[in-house]
Amino acid sequence: MKGYRKYFLNKLGWFLVTFVFAFILNFTLPRLMPGDPVAAIVSRLAQGMSNATGVQAIYQQYADLFGTNKPIIEQFFLYVRNVAQGNFGFSFSQYPRPVADVLASSIWWTVCLQFPAIIVGWLIGNTLGALAAYLRGGFDKVLMPISIFVSNLPQFGMAIILLVVFSITLKWFPVAGGYGFDLMPSFSWEFIWSVIKHYQLPFFSIVLIAIGGQAIGMRSMSIYELNADYVKYARFLGIKDRKIIGYVFRNVMLPQITGLALSLGTMIGGALVAEIVFSYPGLGYTLLNGISGQDYPLISASTMIVTVMVLVANFVIEILYGLIDPRIKAAQAD
Repeated sequence: MKGYRKYFLNKLGWFLVTFVFAFILNFTLPRLMPGDPVAAIVSRLAQGMSNATGVQAIYQQYADLFGTNKPIIEQFFLYVRNVAQGNFGFSFSQYPRPVADVLASSIWWTVCLQFPAIIVGWLIGNTLGALAAYLRGGFDKVLMPISIFVSNLPQFGMAIILLVVFSITLKWFPVAGGYGFDLMPSFSWEFIWSVIKHYQLPFFSIVLIAIGGQAIGMRSMSIYELNADYVKYARFLGIKDRKIIGYVFRNVMLPQITGLALSLGTMIGGALVAEIVFSYPGLGYTLLNGISGQDYPLISASTMIVTVMVLVANFVIEILYGLIDPRIKAAQAD
C-alpha cells in the first residue's frame, strides 16, 4: 500500500505539472497570433461612422471590456481568476455571447458524433480482429491488408474521400453542416431527418479509421495468446476448444478495454478533423472559427477542454494500471 501511495503521488505530481504548463500555453499561444481582434469588432460596429474620435472611443471601450490593453501578466492572472470561477469571458467573434454558451452549444454535437463512433468502431474492429486470428486463411489475408491501409490513412484523408465520393460525385449526402442551412433547430421530422443525413459521413469517417486500428491490435494479441503455452497445454488435456477460446479472448480484451477507456476520455479532441472537413457544428469547427476570428477566449477555452480531457484520461488509465498490472505492483513493492 505504501508503494502504491508513492506511485499515485508521483503520477499526481506529473499530472499537476503538466496541467500548469498546458494552462499557461493555452493562455499564451493564442495571444501570440498577429492582428488585433478588438479592431475587427470595432470595424463591424463602426461601419458608416466618419468620426475618428467616436471610433477611437468605441475601440477603447471594448479594449477595456476584454482587457487587451492590459499587460500580458495582468491578463494572465485575471484569466486565472475568471476560469477558477467558471467564467471564460465573452467571445470576440460572437460578441456579446459568452464563451461558455458557445461551448455548451457545440460540445454536445461532438459528444453525440464521437461517442457512438468510438463504440461502433471498437465493437466491429475487435470482432473482425478476433475472427481473423481464429479463422486465419482467406479471411485473414483479406482483412489484414485492408485494416493496415485504413488504419494508416489520415483521418482528414478518409473524410475527404467520403466527401468526394458520396457527397460530390454520388450526391447521396450533404456536403457540410450539421443540418440544412434553411432550417431552424426544432423537434420536427424535417429537422431530425436533416440532422441524420448530415451525421452519416462524419460518423463513418471516424468509424472506419477506428475499425482498422482495433482489428490490427486485436488480431495481433489474439494470435499471441492462441500460441501461448497454456493454450497448447489445455488442448493437450482435451479441454474443449470453445472453453479455451473463451479464456483466450477474456485475456486479450483487457488491453482493448483500456484502449476503449482512453479513447472515450480523449473523444472531445478526437473528432476535430472530421468536424472541420465537414463543417460539422461541434467543438472542432468552433475552434476553427475561433482561430479565424482571433477569438482568444474561445480558443483558450476550447483547447483547455481538450487538454484536460486528455490529461485526465491518461491519469486515470495510469492509476488503474497501477492497481491491475502485477508488474507495476511488483515495482511498487521494490
